[in-house]
Amino acid sequence: MAHLIRHKLTNKLTNAAHAVSNKSQAKVSGVFARLGFQAATDEEGVGFAECDDLDYDYRRGMQMDVLQTGGEGGEGGEGGEDGPEDGDSHYQRDGTGTGPQALKTAGSQDEDKPKITSWEAGWNVTNAIQGMFVLGLPYAILHGGYLGLFLIIFAAVVCCYTGKILIACLYEENEDGVKVRVRDSYVDVANACCAPRFPALGGHVVNVAQIIELVMTCILYVVVSGNLMYNSFPGLPVSQKAWSVVATAALLPCAFLKNLKAVSKFSLLCTLAHFVINVLVIAYCLSRAREWAWEKVKFYIDVKKFPISIGIIVFSYTSQIFLPSLEGNMQNPGEFRCMMDWTHIAACVLKGLFALVAYLTWADTTKEVITDNLPSAIRAVVNLFLVAKALLSYPLPFFAAVEVLEKSLFRDGGRASFPDCYGPGGQLKSWGLGLRVALVVFTLLMAVFVPHFALLMGLTGSLTGAGLCFLLPSLFHLKLQWRNLLWHHVFFDVAIFVIGGICAISGLIHSIEGLVEAFRYNIQD
Repeated sequence: MAHLIRHKLTNKLTNAAHAVSNKSQAKVSGVFARLGFQAATDEEGVGFAECDDLDYDYRRGMQMDVLQTGGEGGEGGEGGEDGPEDGDSHYQRDGTGTGPQALKTAGSQDEDKPKITSWEAGWNVTNAIQGMFVLGLPYAILHGGYLGLFLIIFAAVVCCYTGKILIACLYEENEDGVKVRVRDSYVDVANACCAPRFPALGGHVVNVAQIIELVMTCILYVVVSGNLMYNSFPGLPVSQKAWSVVATAALLPCAFLKNLKAVSKFSLLCTLAHFVINVLVIAYCLSRAREWAWEKVKFYIDVKKFPISIGIIVFSYTSQIFLPSLEGNMQNPGEFRCMMDWTHIAACVLKGLFALVAYLTWADTTKEVITDNLPSAIRAVVNLFLVAKALLSYPLPFFAAVEVLEKSLFRDGGRASFPDCYGPGGQLKSWGLGLRVALVVFTLLMAVFVPHFALLMGLTGSLTGAGLCFLLPSLFHLKLQWRNLLWHHVFFDVAIFVIGGICAISGLIHSIEGLVEAFRYNIQD
Protein backbone atom coordinates (compact mmCIF):
# COMPACT_ATOMS: atom_id res chain seq x y z
CA MET A 1 0.00 0.00 0.00
CA ALA A 2 2.82 2.40 0.92
CA HIS A 3 4.60 1.51 -2.33
CA LEU A 4 1.44 2.32 -4.33
CA ILE A 5 1.01 5.69 -2.61
CA ARG A 6 4.71 6.52 -3.18
CA HIS A 7 4.35 5.59 -6.88
CA LYS A 8 1.32 7.87 -7.37
CA LEU A 9 3.03 10.80 -5.64
CA THR A 10 6.13 10.31 -7.80
CA ASN A 11 4.01 10.30 -10.99
CA LYS A 12 2.19 13.48 -9.96
CA LEU A 13 5.42 15.31 -9.16
CA THR A 14 6.98 14.17 -12.43
CA ASN A 15 3.95 15.31 -14.46
CA ALA A 16 3.94 18.69 -12.71
CA ALA A 17 7.64 19.16 -13.43
CA HIS A 18 7.12 18.27 -17.11
CA ALA A 19 4.22 20.72 -17.34
CA VAL A 20 6.27 23.57 -15.90
CA SER A 21 9.20 22.72 -18.18
CA ASN A 22 6.99 22.58 -21.28
CA LYS A 23 5.38 25.95 -20.49
CA SER A 24 8.76 27.56 -19.93
CA GLN A 25 10.14 26.07 -23.15
CA ALA A 26 7.02 27.13 -25.03
CA LYS A 27 7.32 30.70 -23.84
CA VAL A 28 11.04 30.94 -24.74
CA SER A 29 10.39 29.39 -28.16
CA GLY A 30 7.51 31.77 -28.73
CA VAL A 31 9.68 34.77 -27.89
CA PHE A 32 12.36 33.63 -30.34
CA ALA A 33 9.70 32.98 -32.95
CA ARG A 34 8.40 36.51 -32.60
CA LEU A 35 11.91 37.83 -33.01
CA GLY A 36 12.22 35.79 -36.20
CA PHE A 37 14.91 33.34 -35.11
CA GLN A 38 12.78 30.21 -35.34
CA ALA A 39 9.25 29.05 -35.96
CA ALA A 40 7.34 27.75 -32.96
CA THR A 41 5.54 24.43 -33.21
CA ASP A 42 1.80 24.16 -32.66
CA GLU A 43 2.19 22.95 -29.08
CA GLU A 44 4.72 25.67 -28.31
CA GLY A 45 2.45 28.26 -29.91
CA VAL A 46 -0.48 27.23 -27.73
CA GLY A 47 1.68 27.37 -24.62
CA PHE A 48 3.06 30.75 -25.60
CA ALA A 49 -0.44 32.06 -26.27
CA GLU A 50 -1.53 31.00 -22.79
CA CYS A 51 1.49 32.69 -21.21
CA ASP A 52 0.99 35.76 -23.35
CA ASP A 53 -2.63 35.98 -22.23
CA LEU A 54 -1.53 36.05 -18.60
CA ASP A 55 1.05 38.73 -19.41
CA TYR A 56 -1.59 40.73 -21.26
CA ASP A 57 -4.07 40.53 -18.37
CA TYR A 58 -1.34 41.52 -15.93
CA ARG A 59 -0.24 44.50 -18.01
CA ARG A 60 -3.79 45.79 -18.38
CA GLY A 61 -4.33 45.48 -14.64
CA MET A 62 -7.11 42.92 -14.98
CA GLN A 63 -8.03 40.88 -11.96
CA MET A 64 -9.20 37.52 -13.23
CA ASP A 65 -11.44 35.36 -11.12
CA VAL A 66 -10.04 32.15 -9.73
CA LEU A 67 -10.86 29.44 -12.25
CA GLN A 68 -12.26 26.38 -10.55
CA THR A 69 -11.35 23.13 -12.24
CA GLY A 70 -11.65 19.41 -11.64
CA GLY A 71 -13.84 18.19 -8.80
CA GLU A 72 -14.26 21.58 -7.11
CA GLY A 73 -15.79 23.64 -9.97
CA GLY A 74 -16.32 21.13 -12.74
CA GLU A 75 -19.14 19.20 -11.10
CA GLY A 76 -21.46 22.18 -10.88
CA GLY A 77 -21.34 22.59 -7.08
CA GLU A 78 -19.63 25.73 -5.89
CA GLY A 79 -18.63 26.71 -9.41
CA GLY A 80 -22.26 27.18 -10.38
CA GLU A 81 -23.47 28.78 -13.57
CA ASP A 82 -22.01 32.18 -12.82
CA GLY A 83 -18.37 31.17 -12.91
CA PRO A 84 -16.27 31.06 -16.03
CA GLU A 85 -15.69 27.84 -17.89
CA ASP A 86 -12.57 25.77 -17.45
CA GLY A 87 -9.50 27.46 -18.91
CA ASP A 88 -11.42 30.46 -20.24
CA SER A 89 -8.71 33.06 -20.20
CA HIS A 90 -10.13 35.06 -23.14
CA TYR A 91 -13.41 36.23 -21.70
CA GLN A 92 -12.11 39.70 -20.92
CA ARG A 93 -10.63 40.14 -24.40
CA ASP A 94 -12.90 38.63 -27.00
CA GLY A 95 -16.24 38.91 -25.25
CA THR A 96 -17.08 35.19 -25.49
CA GLY A 97 -16.78 34.34 -21.81
CA THR A 98 -19.33 34.56 -19.07
CA GLY A 99 -17.85 37.45 -17.15
CA PRO A 100 -20.20 40.36 -16.49
CA GLN A 101 -18.07 42.79 -18.50
CA ALA A 102 -18.22 40.49 -21.52
CA LEU A 103 -22.00 40.23 -21.28
CA LYS A 104 -22.31 43.98 -20.95
CA THR A 105 -20.10 44.60 -23.96
CA ALA A 106 -21.89 42.08 -26.12
CA GLY A 107 -25.34 43.27 -25.17
CA SER A 108 -24.94 47.03 -25.14
CA GLN A 109 -22.49 47.61 -27.98
CA ASP A 110 -22.58 44.78 -30.50
CA GLU A 111 -26.35 44.30 -30.61
CA ASP A 112 -27.56 47.90 -30.26
CA LYS A 113 -24.98 49.50 -32.53
CA PRO A 114 -26.20 49.68 -36.14
CA LYS A 115 -24.05 47.84 -38.67
CA ILE A 116 -23.24 48.86 -42.22
CA THR A 117 -23.33 46.77 -45.37
CA SER A 118 -20.35 46.07 -47.60
CA TRP A 119 -21.70 48.57 -50.13
CA GLU A 120 -21.86 51.30 -47.48
CA ALA A 121 -18.35 50.45 -46.31
CA GLY A 122 -17.13 50.60 -49.90
CA TRP A 123 -18.81 53.98 -50.32
CA ASN A 124 -16.92 55.34 -47.30
CA VAL A 125 -13.58 54.04 -48.61
CA THR A 126 -14.34 55.48 -52.05
CA ASN A 127 -15.06 58.90 -50.53
CA ALA A 128 -11.70 58.78 -48.74
CA ILE A 129 -9.58 57.83 -51.77
CA GLN A 130 -11.56 59.66 -54.48
CA GLY A 131 -11.75 63.10 -52.89
CA MET A 132 -10.62 66.54 -54.01
CA PHE A 133 -6.96 65.60 -53.92
CA VAL A 134 -7.40 63.81 -57.25
CA LEU A 135 -7.05 67.33 -58.69
CA GLY A 136 -3.29 67.15 -58.02
CA LEU A 137 -2.66 63.90 -59.89
CA PRO A 138 -2.15 65.44 -63.37
CA TYR A 139 0.64 67.50 -61.81
CA ALA A 140 2.21 64.19 -60.72
CA ILE A 141 2.10 62.92 -64.32
CA LEU A 142 3.82 66.16 -65.41
CA HIS A 143 6.98 65.15 -63.52
CA GLY A 144 6.71 61.37 -63.84
CA GLY A 145 5.26 60.52 -67.24
CA TYR A 146 4.42 56.84 -67.67
CA LEU A 147 6.21 56.08 -64.42
CA GLY A 148 3.69 58.32 -62.68
CA LEU A 149 0.86 56.23 -64.15
CA PHE A 150 2.61 53.08 -62.98
CA LEU A 151 2.95 54.61 -59.52
CA ILE A 152 -0.81 55.26 -59.39
CA ILE A 153 -1.38 51.53 -60.01
CA PHE A 154 1.41 50.47 -57.65
CA ALA A 155 0.14 52.69 -54.83
CA ALA A 156 -3.37 51.27 -55.23
CA VAL A 157 -2.08 47.68 -54.97
CA VAL A 158 0.13 48.40 -51.96
CA CYS A 159 -2.46 50.46 -50.06
CA CYS A 160 -5.06 47.75 -50.65
CA TYR A 161 -2.66 45.10 -49.33
CA THR A 162 -1.56 47.11 -46.29
CA GLY A 163 -5.19 47.85 -45.45
CA LYS A 164 -5.87 44.11 -45.35
CA ILE A 165 -2.86 43.23 -43.22
CA LEU A 166 -3.69 46.06 -40.82
CA ILE A 167 -7.09 44.47 -40.24
CA ALA A 168 -5.39 41.06 -39.87
CA CYS A 169 -3.42 42.53 -36.95
CA LEU A 170 -6.70 43.09 -35.10
CA TYR A 171 -7.23 39.33 -34.84
CA GLU A 172 -5.54 36.47 -33.01
CA GLU A 173 -6.27 32.76 -32.94
CA ASN A 174 -7.67 31.27 -29.76
CA GLU A 175 -7.02 27.76 -28.44
CA ASP A 176 -9.53 26.32 -30.93
CA GLY A 177 -7.81 27.90 -33.92
CA VAL A 178 -10.63 30.42 -34.42
CA LYS A 179 -9.67 34.00 -35.23
CA VAL A 180 -10.99 36.42 -32.61
CA ARG A 181 -10.96 40.23 -32.81
CA VAL A 182 -8.92 41.31 -29.80
CA ARG A 183 -8.08 44.89 -30.87
CA ASP A 184 -10.29 47.73 -32.04
CA SER A 185 -8.14 50.46 -33.55
CA TYR A 186 -4.86 51.40 -35.20
CA VAL A 187 -3.66 52.64 -31.80
CA ASP A 188 -4.41 49.26 -30.17
CA VAL A 189 -2.33 47.50 -32.83
CA ALA A 190 0.56 49.92 -32.30
CA ASN A 191 0.43 49.47 -28.52
CA ALA A 192 0.39 45.69 -28.87
CA CYS A 193 3.56 45.83 -30.96
CA CYS A 194 5.40 47.94 -28.40
CA ALA A 195 4.22 45.94 -25.36
CA PRO A 196 5.37 44.96 -22.79
CA ARG A 197 8.34 47.33 -22.51
CA PHE A 198 6.70 50.44 -24.03
CA PRO A 199 2.95 49.69 -23.98
CA ALA A 200 1.88 53.24 -24.88
CA LEU A 201 4.69 54.32 -27.24
CA GLY A 202 3.12 52.93 -30.41
CA GLY A 203 -0.20 54.58 -29.67
CA HIS A 204 1.48 57.95 -29.17
CA VAL A 205 3.32 57.63 -32.50
CA VAL A 206 0.13 56.74 -34.38
CA ASN A 207 -1.82 59.52 -32.66
CA VAL A 208 0.79 62.11 -33.64
CA ALA A 209 0.79 60.85 -37.23
CA GLN A 210 -3.01 60.95 -37.33
CA ILE A 211 -3.16 64.49 -35.97
CA ILE A 212 -0.55 65.69 -38.47
CA GLU A 213 -2.38 64.11 -41.39
CA LEU A 214 -5.81 65.36 -40.32
CA VAL A 215 -4.61 68.90 -39.63
CA MET A 216 -2.67 68.98 -42.92
CA THR A 217 -5.82 67.85 -44.70
CA CYS A 218 -7.68 70.81 -43.17
CA ILE A 219 -4.88 73.13 -44.26
CA LEU A 220 -5.05 71.77 -47.80
CA TYR A 221 -8.80 72.46 -47.91
CA VAL A 222 -8.17 76.10 -46.96
CA VAL A 223 -5.30 76.40 -49.46
CA VAL A 224 -7.31 74.95 -52.32
CA SER A 225 -10.30 77.17 -51.45
CA GLY A 226 -8.17 80.32 -51.62
CA ASN A 227 -6.48 79.10 -54.80
CA LEU A 228 -9.76 78.32 -56.54
CA MET A 229 -11.41 81.61 -55.60
CA TYR A 230 -8.38 83.63 -56.68
CA ASN A 231 -8.27 81.93 -60.09
CA SER A 232 -12.06 82.18 -60.52
CA PHE A 233 -12.11 85.98 -60.16
CA PRO A 234 -8.70 87.22 -61.32
CA GLY A 235 -10.14 90.69 -62.04
CA LEU A 236 -10.95 91.38 -58.39
CA PRO A 237 -8.27 93.11 -56.28
CA VAL A 238 -8.24 90.24 -53.79
CA SER A 239 -5.17 88.07 -53.24
CA GLN A 240 -5.15 84.31 -52.67
CA LYS A 241 -4.27 84.86 -49.01
CA ALA A 242 -7.25 87.17 -48.58
CA TRP A 243 -9.54 84.55 -50.12
CA SER A 244 -8.14 82.02 -47.65
CA VAL A 245 -9.11 84.36 -44.80
CA VAL A 246 -12.64 84.63 -46.20
CA ALA A 247 -12.89 80.86 -46.47
CA THR A 248 -11.67 80.42 -42.88
CA ALA A 249 -14.23 82.92 -41.62
CA ALA A 250 -16.92 80.64 -43.05
CA LEU A 251 -15.31 77.70 -41.21
CA LEU A 252 -15.29 79.25 -37.72
CA PRO A 253 -18.67 77.65 -36.80
CA CYS A 254 -16.84 74.30 -36.92
CA ALA A 255 -15.45 75.21 -33.48
CA PHE A 256 -18.93 74.72 -32.00
CA LEU A 257 -19.52 71.26 -33.48
CA LYS A 258 -20.34 68.52 -30.97
CA ASN A 259 -21.14 65.86 -33.55
CA LEU A 260 -21.22 65.41 -37.30
CA LYS A 261 -24.93 64.75 -37.76
CA ALA A 262 -25.52 68.09 -39.46
CA VAL A 263 -22.45 67.78 -41.66
CA SER A 264 -23.12 64.17 -42.65
CA LYS A 265 -26.31 65.24 -44.44
CA PHE A 266 -24.16 67.03 -47.02
CA SER A 267 -21.77 64.12 -47.61
CA LEU A 268 -23.71 62.58 -50.47
CA LEU A 269 -24.29 65.98 -52.06
CA CYS A 270 -20.57 66.77 -51.89
CA THR A 271 -19.63 63.46 -53.48
CA LEU A 272 -22.15 63.85 -56.27
CA ALA A 273 -20.95 67.41 -56.92
CA HIS A 274 -17.37 66.20 -57.13
CA PHE A 275 -18.40 63.44 -59.53
CA VAL A 276 -20.14 66.00 -61.76
CA ILE A 277 -17.04 68.21 -61.68
CA ASN A 278 -14.80 65.31 -62.74
CA VAL A 279 -17.18 64.53 -65.59
CA LEU A 280 -17.10 68.17 -66.73
CA VAL A 281 -13.31 68.30 -66.66
CA ILE A 282 -12.97 65.02 -68.57
CA ALA A 283 -15.65 66.10 -71.07
CA TYR A 284 -13.73 69.31 -71.80
CA CYS A 285 -10.51 67.33 -72.19
CA LEU A 286 -12.18 64.90 -74.59
CA SER A 287 -13.41 67.84 -76.67
CA ARG A 288 -9.76 68.68 -77.29
CA ALA A 289 -8.69 65.09 -77.99
CA ARG A 290 -7.28 66.06 -81.41
CA GLU A 291 -4.78 68.34 -79.69
CA TRP A 292 -3.57 65.82 -77.14
CA ALA A 293 0.19 65.89 -76.71
CA TRP A 294 1.04 62.18 -76.63
CA GLU A 295 4.66 62.97 -77.37
CA LYS A 296 4.90 64.78 -74.01
CA VAL A 297 4.22 61.60 -72.03
CA LYS A 298 7.61 59.96 -71.70
CA PHE A 299 9.51 57.57 -69.49
CA TYR A 300 11.79 60.41 -68.46
CA ILE A 301 11.25 61.66 -64.93
CA ASP A 302 12.19 64.85 -63.18
CA VAL A 303 14.54 63.48 -60.51
CA LYS A 304 14.10 66.57 -58.34
CA LYS A 305 10.30 66.85 -58.47
CA PHE A 306 9.16 63.27 -59.04
CA PRO A 307 9.57 62.32 -55.35
CA ILE A 308 7.03 65.07 -54.62
CA SER A 309 4.68 63.33 -57.05
CA ILE A 310 5.12 60.11 -55.07
CA GLY A 311 3.87 61.88 -51.95
CA ILE A 312 0.89 63.31 -53.86
CA ILE A 313 -0.14 59.90 -55.18
CA VAL A 314 0.31 58.16 -51.82
CA PHE A 315 -1.66 60.85 -50.01
CA SER A 316 -4.58 60.40 -52.42
CA TYR A 317 -4.93 56.76 -51.30
CA THR A 318 -4.76 57.22 -47.52
CA SER A 319 -7.66 55.50 -45.75
CA GLN A 320 -5.91 53.28 -43.19
CA ILE A 321 -6.78 55.59 -40.29
CA PHE A 322 -10.45 54.60 -40.16
CA LEU A 323 -10.32 51.07 -41.65
CA PRO A 324 -10.34 49.26 -38.25
CA SER A 325 -13.47 51.12 -37.17
CA LEU A 326 -15.08 50.56 -40.56
CA GLU A 327 -14.40 46.80 -40.54
CA GLY A 328 -15.65 46.51 -36.97
CA ASN A 329 -19.00 48.06 -37.93
CA MET A 330 -19.63 45.87 -40.98
CA GLN A 331 -22.50 43.38 -40.91
CA ASN A 332 -20.25 40.78 -42.53
CA PRO A 333 -16.56 41.50 -41.81
CA GLY A 334 -15.65 38.55 -44.03
CA GLU A 335 -16.49 40.71 -47.06
CA PHE A 336 -13.94 43.37 -46.10
CA ARG A 337 -11.17 42.01 -48.35
CA CYS A 338 -13.43 41.87 -51.40
CA MET A 339 -14.65 45.39 -50.69
CA MET A 340 -11.07 46.66 -50.51
CA ASP A 341 -10.22 45.00 -53.84
CA TRP A 342 -13.07 46.55 -55.79
CA THR A 343 -12.78 50.04 -54.28
CA HIS A 344 -9.07 50.26 -55.01
CA ILE A 345 -9.44 48.82 -58.51
CA ALA A 346 -12.10 51.44 -59.28
CA ALA A 347 -9.97 54.20 -57.73
CA CYS A 348 -6.92 53.12 -59.71
CA VAL A 349 -8.79 53.15 -63.04
CA LEU A 350 -10.54 56.46 -62.45
CA LYS A 351 -7.45 58.23 -61.11
CA GLY A 352 -5.26 56.95 -63.92
CA LEU A 353 -7.71 58.03 -66.63
CA PHE A 354 -8.35 61.43 -65.04
CA ALA A 355 -4.64 62.19 -64.60
CA LEU A 356 -3.65 61.04 -68.08
CA VAL A 357 -6.49 62.76 -69.95
CA ALA A 358 -5.94 66.04 -68.09
CA TYR A 359 -2.19 65.98 -68.68
CA LEU A 360 -2.57 65.17 -72.39
CA THR A 361 -4.79 68.23 -72.73
CA TRP A 362 -2.46 70.80 -71.14
CA ALA A 363 0.92 68.99 -71.19
CA ASP A 364 3.73 71.23 -69.89
CA THR A 365 1.32 73.97 -68.75
CA THR A 366 -0.40 71.65 -66.27
CA LYS A 367 -0.89 73.44 -62.94
CA GLU A 368 -0.93 72.12 -59.40
CA VAL A 369 -4.75 72.31 -59.26
CA ILE A 370 -5.92 71.11 -62.66
CA THR A 371 -9.10 73.22 -62.72
CA ASP A 372 -6.87 76.33 -62.97
CA ASN A 373 -6.16 75.27 -66.58
CA LEU A 374 -9.82 75.51 -67.61
CA PRO A 375 -11.11 78.49 -69.63
CA SER A 376 -12.28 81.38 -67.42
CA ALA A 377 -16.00 80.88 -68.14
CA ILE A 378 -15.99 77.19 -67.19
CA ARG A 379 -13.38 77.64 -64.48
CA ALA A 380 -15.51 80.00 -62.38
CA VAL A 381 -18.47 77.60 -62.26
CA VAL A 382 -16.38 74.50 -61.58
CA ASN A 383 -14.24 76.24 -58.96
CA LEU A 384 -17.26 77.53 -57.05
CA PHE A 385 -18.58 73.98 -56.78
CA LEU A 386 -15.15 72.82 -55.64
CA VAL A 387 -14.92 75.57 -53.02
CA ALA A 388 -18.32 74.56 -51.65
CA LYS A 389 -17.18 70.94 -51.51
CA ALA A 390 -13.91 71.88 -49.79
CA LEU A 391 -15.67 73.96 -47.14
CA LEU A 392 -18.22 71.21 -46.49
CA SER A 393 -15.47 68.58 -46.35
CA TYR A 394 -13.36 70.56 -43.84
CA PRO A 395 -15.42 69.67 -40.72
CA LEU A 396 -14.78 65.92 -41.10
CA PRO A 397 -10.98 65.90 -40.62
CA PHE A 398 -11.25 68.89 -38.27
CA PHE A 399 -13.66 67.10 -35.93
CA ALA A 400 -11.54 63.93 -36.07
CA ALA A 401 -8.40 65.89 -35.15
CA VAL A 402 -10.22 67.59 -32.26
CA GLU A 403 -11.39 64.22 -30.94
CA VAL A 404 -7.86 62.79 -31.02
CA LEU A 405 -6.50 65.85 -29.22
CA GLU A 406 -9.26 65.80 -26.60
CA LYS A 407 -8.85 62.10 -25.90
CA SER A 408 -5.07 62.40 -25.68
CA LEU A 409 -4.79 65.57 -23.59
CA PHE A 410 -8.14 66.39 -21.99
CA ARG A 411 -9.70 63.08 -20.92
CA ASP A 412 -8.98 59.83 -19.04
CA GLY A 413 -9.16 61.44 -15.62
CA GLY A 414 -5.82 61.73 -13.84
CA ARG A 415 -3.89 60.42 -16.86
CA ALA A 416 -4.83 63.48 -18.96
CA SER A 417 -2.61 66.56 -19.06
CA PHE A 418 -5.52 69.06 -18.90
CA PRO A 419 -9.08 69.12 -17.48
CA ASP A 420 -11.99 67.77 -19.51
CA CYS A 421 -13.33 70.07 -22.24
CA TYR A 422 -16.94 69.25 -21.37
CA GLY A 423 -18.99 70.00 -18.28
CA PRO A 424 -21.31 67.58 -16.43
CA GLY A 425 -24.20 68.46 -18.72
CA GLY A 426 -22.15 68.00 -21.91
CA GLN A 427 -21.65 71.74 -22.49
CA LEU A 428 -18.37 72.84 -24.08
CA LYS A 429 -16.07 74.64 -21.64
CA SER A 430 -14.09 77.77 -22.45
CA TRP A 431 -10.73 76.05 -22.93
CA GLY A 432 -12.39 73.43 -25.15
CA LEU A 433 -13.78 76.16 -27.37
CA GLY A 434 -10.43 77.93 -27.28
CA LEU A 435 -8.69 74.73 -28.46
CA ARG A 436 -11.02 74.43 -31.44
CA VAL A 437 -10.76 78.11 -32.41
CA ALA A 438 -6.97 77.90 -32.13
CA LEU A 439 -6.95 74.89 -34.46
CA VAL A 440 -9.04 76.74 -37.07
CA VAL A 441 -6.74 79.77 -36.82
CA PHE A 442 -3.68 77.52 -37.12
CA THR A 443 -4.97 76.01 -40.37
CA LEU A 444 -5.52 79.56 -41.66
CA LEU A 445 -2.00 80.70 -40.75
CA MET A 446 -0.47 77.68 -42.44
CA ALA A 447 -2.59 78.22 -45.55
CA VAL A 448 -1.62 81.92 -45.67
CA PHE A 449 2.11 81.44 -45.20
CA VAL A 450 2.45 78.16 -47.19
CA PRO A 451 -0.03 78.53 -50.10
CA HIS A 452 1.41 75.69 -52.19
CA PHE A 453 -1.13 72.92 -52.69
CA ALA A 454 0.99 70.30 -54.47
CA LEU A 455 4.07 70.80 -52.28
CA LEU A 456 2.03 70.56 -49.06
CA MET A 457 0.23 67.50 -50.39
CA GLY A 458 3.54 65.85 -51.30
CA LEU A 459 5.03 66.75 -47.92
CA THR A 460 2.05 65.26 -46.04
CA GLY A 461 2.03 62.13 -48.19
CA SER A 462 5.75 61.57 -47.62
CA LEU A 463 5.65 62.36 -43.90
CA THR A 464 2.51 60.65 -42.61
CA GLY A 465 0.87 59.01 -45.63
CA ALA A 466 3.80 56.68 -46.32
CA GLY A 467 4.14 55.93 -42.62
CA LEU A 468 0.48 55.09 -42.00
CA CYS A 469 -0.07 53.30 -45.32
CA PHE A 470 3.26 51.58 -46.02
CA LEU A 471 5.70 51.45 -43.10
CA LEU A 472 3.63 50.83 -39.97
CA PRO A 473 1.16 48.22 -41.35
CA SER A 474 3.97 46.06 -42.78
CA LEU A 475 6.00 46.38 -39.57
CA PHE A 476 3.01 45.55 -37.36
CA HIS A 477 2.10 42.58 -39.55
CA LEU A 478 5.59 41.11 -39.21
CA LYS A 479 5.59 41.64 -35.46
CA LEU A 480 2.10 40.38 -34.55
CA GLN A 481 1.50 37.70 -37.19
CA TRP A 482 5.00 36.28 -37.54
CA ARG A 483 4.11 32.70 -36.63
CA ASN A 484 1.32 32.57 -39.25
CA LEU A 485 3.18 34.17 -42.18
CA LEU A 486 4.37 32.35 -45.28
CA TRP A 487 7.62 33.27 -46.97
CA HIS A 488 5.96 35.42 -49.65
CA HIS A 489 4.08 37.40 -46.98
CA VAL A 490 7.39 38.15 -45.26
CA PHE A 491 8.92 39.14 -48.61
CA PHE A 492 6.03 41.49 -49.45
CA ASP A 493 6.10 43.11 -46.01
CA VAL A 494 9.85 43.67 -46.03
CA ALA A 495 9.79 44.95 -49.64
CA ILE A 496 6.95 47.39 -48.87
CA PHE A 497 8.73 48.63 -45.76
CA VAL A 498 12.00 49.22 -47.64
CA ILE A 499 10.38 50.84 -50.70
CA GLY A 500 8.06 52.91 -48.53
CA GLY A 501 10.96 54.11 -46.41
CA ILE A 502 12.98 55.17 -49.47
CA CYS A 503 9.97 56.97 -51.00
CA ALA A 504 9.11 58.68 -47.71
CA ILE A 505 12.63 60.00 -47.09
CA SER A 506 13.14 61.07 -50.69
CA GLY A 507 9.72 62.74 -50.96
CA LEU A 508 10.15 64.50 -47.63
CA ILE A 509 13.55 65.94 -48.58
CA HIS A 510 12.45 67.13 -52.02
CA SER A 511 9.16 68.55 -50.73
CA ILE A 512 11.03 70.63 -48.17
CA GLU A 513 13.50 71.72 -50.86
CA GLY A 514 10.58 72.69 -53.10
CA LEU A 515 9.00 74.78 -50.33
CA VAL A 516 12.33 76.50 -49.61
CA GLU A 517 12.77 77.27 -53.30
CA ALA A 518 9.21 78.57 -53.56
CA PHE A 519 9.80 80.98 -50.68
CA ARG A 520 13.24 82.03 -51.88
CA TYR A 521 12.10 82.95 -55.39
CA ASN A 522 8.51 83.90 -54.41
CA ILE A 523 7.03 81.26 -56.73
CA GLN A 524 3.25 81.37 -56.90
CA ASP A 525 0.95 78.40 -57.65
